[in-house]
Amino acid sequence: MTTAVAPNSAALSAADRCDRCGAQAYLRVELQSGGELLFCAHHAREHGDKLKEIAANVIDETHKLSSTRAIAPDDEV
Repeated sequence: MTTAVAPNSAALSAADRCDRCGAQAYLRVELQSGGELLFCAHHAREHGDKLKEIAANVIDETHKLSSTRAIAPDDEV
């Protein structure tokens, strides 16, 4: 199993939703059987060990969650 953004797989967007809860997906698991599953970061962590067993490829974009956003000074809010 590899964990990376695959060059021939489209990046995840806000329209991609977790198959467990419907939250924004940050992990795409391409299955050895040919299908794919999408997970939010929470469910990706919860099911991570099992996913590693059945995955052919994993596109992990959870790093997007730790990006620091700029906050405007008080006088510009």
